[in-house]
Amino acid sequence: MAVVADDGTDALLQEAWTALGGDPALLDLVQLTGDGTGLLPSALAAMGAMGAAVAASTLAASVLDATRRRVAPSRVVVDREHVAVAARSEHYARTGALVPSEGFSPFSRFWRTADGSWIRLHGEYPWHRERALRVLESDDSHQGIRAAVLRWRGEDLERSLAAAGALGYVVRSEQQWHEHPQGRAVAALPLLQHETSGGTGRPSVAGRGAVGLRVIDMTRVLAGPIATRTLAAWGAEVLRIDSPRLPELPAHALDTLSGKRSAELDLARPAARARLDELLADADLLVHGYRPGALATFGLEAHALAERHPHLNVVTLSAWGPSGPWAAWRGFDSLVQCPTGIALAEGRDGLPGTLPAQVLDHATGYLAAAASLLALAAVQVGARPRAVQLSLAQTARWLLGAGRPSPVPPRRPDVDAYRVVLGGARAPVEVISPPGRIADLRPGWSFTTELGADPPEFARGDDP
Repeated sequence: MAVVADDGTDALLQEAWTALGGDPALLDLVQLTGDGTGLLPSALAAMGAMGAAVAASTLAASVLDATRRRVAPSRVVVDREHVAVAARSEHYARTGALVPSEGFSPFSRFWRTADGSWIRLHGEYPWHRERALRVLESDDSHQGIRAAVLRWRGEDLERSLAAAGALGYVVRSEQQWHEHPQGRAVAALPLLQHETSGGTGRPSVAGRGAVGLRVIDMTRVLAGPIATRTLAAWGAEVLRIDSPRLPELPAHALDTLSGKRSAELDLARPAARARLDELLADADLLVHGYRPGALATFGLEAHALAERHPHLNVVTLSAWGPSGPWAAWRGFDSLVQCPTGIALAEGRDGLPGTLPAQVLDHATGYLAAAASLLALAAVQVGARPRAVQLSLAQTARWLLGAGRPSPVPPRRPDVDAYRVVLGGARAPVEVISPPGRIADLRPGWSFTTELGADPPEFARGDDP
């Protein structure tokens, strides 16, 4: 494996590829090019984690491509600068007047609590913000929130927010996380878990990459949509399903609808559940980001899925993993950074900080894509379908375990070199092209869409 700098990529890729169940001999096919120094400046191995995750997903695509063509896997090439730009892709996506914000709202920041600890709130979705304000008994002003948070002990507010379906997590050190019940639960897990089902897979006809394979995407920002966007870049037909009851924010989805169709189904309605069942019967893979137990309401828990759709590979993403007291708690990348020790590692002068990109989301997304591609490849040679589980907290542990790189001056990547423009929405959408390539095959998208603009069906023969 060619590596030009010790940014942690080598060790992280080996660990990830082992967790994915990949053949270790294939790591010699990975070639990393370019210089990533200073592109994702971090106290942690942020650049190494991103490089490793993208390399793993690209190598997995090579395995699937080779399996379908009955040839040996080809060499893969991953450019570090492209990886660094892709790690912040949501900041560069734009269409017309809709340009994603460079940061979070003033609400979604670190606040001091009564016991002197820091807590980070999250209110990017309006319903999460409203629930948090009810818990705080505060108005929406900075002064009101600050005063309200100062009336709470950090851990008491953390628990009360979770009980109300809101989000906020206390900043802890790595040692405190190791001693926390959820930290211990995560420490007992591998980077990802996968097991085979009792069903029989459904091999596809010969083809390149993931062309002709069908994916149901039931995820939201950011890890899951990145995973399915990556599958679409290798040719999979991806249909995203959202609930009309809690609509996604258009700016959140702008970057991750590339190469997909997007439909709405209200699963509280029996007809919608029946339609989803029909779609799952035609799909090769389901990727979902529902919290453990949340799908049981709709009869879509793991055992029910396996019984009705024994051919289906299932990849599940969560914030905190499948076990421990926080297993059903909500979470996002910026929040998972807080209790795991990342926020303190990235901070300075006693103040918590953040990673230079949503690295937990992006790395988990590429690892989920890798797991999906390898599961689909295994089915082609007679293996049983797989159920795979990943979480942001497990990715955080993987990142923290990589050590601390030497400090380097930050530098700017050439973002314009990686921009592409897609049609298919109301106006052209500018996004960052997918990183990584196989010897004679590059990933890419030929279209995009609008949220909920498509019927809940897979494409017909002459559709893009």
